[in-house]
Amino acid sequence: MSVKLGVPSKGRLMEKTFEWFGERGITLSRTGSDREYAGAVEGVDGVELVLLSAGEIPRELAAGRIHLGVTGTDLVREKLGQWDQQVEEMAELGFGHADLIIAVPNCWVDVDVLDDLDAAAASFRANHGFRLRIATKYHRLIREFLYDNGVADYQLVDSQGATEGTVKNETAEAVADITSTGDTLRANHLKILSDGLVLKSQATLFRSRKAPVADAERATMKELVKLLRID
Repeated sequence: MSVKLGVPSKGRLMEKTFEWFGERGITLSRTGSDREYAGAVEGVDGVELVLLSAGEIPRELAAGRIHLGVTGTDLVREKLGQWDQQVEEMAELGFGHADLIIAVPNCWVDVDVLDDLDAAAASFRANHGFRLRIATKYHRLIREFLYDNGVADYQLVDSQGATEGTVKNETAEAVADITSTGDTLRANHLKILSDGLVLKSQATLFRSRKAPVADAERATMKELVKLLRID
């Protein structure tokens, strides 16, 4: 048996993850062709690299099929109910920063905070006969956040891409999405609510609480934690 480490299989997240481990003396690399999801680990024995999409890693951690995984905080908290009972945050990696926010059209001059959104949602339903639509792919996080802040009379509509464009396309009245700079929101004439920050996310190393660990894996994990200088 070996300790299975899941990391994003492509793009900047993969590159930055490889760099983060490399700075700590552990070399991660892809093997084979660009289309082949195979990898290698050098610098520590007993660790197997598993290349996955960032969105798959929370599921694999929760199922116990990988011991460690690098993915965004937002993905773990969205995809895993009672996430802290299934995984443990081991280290924030300092890249992949993004905020999950709620934004509304700039022209809604009287809507700046969540209380205003609640009032606007009630008015919208009274005038249009259906609930105000918020486009998002973060249904769990947004539903919990709005419930905690007393916002009602809305509906979440699924958006798996180009969420910021849903208001212009008239498939939603507001959006809840991840943003790094806010440029795309501004380009689509949207503004973030003053108290509309749902979650600050970044790439994080997680440990599965479900993966089976024998003495050999426990020793490997201890050595890995030492090399990575994780408190």
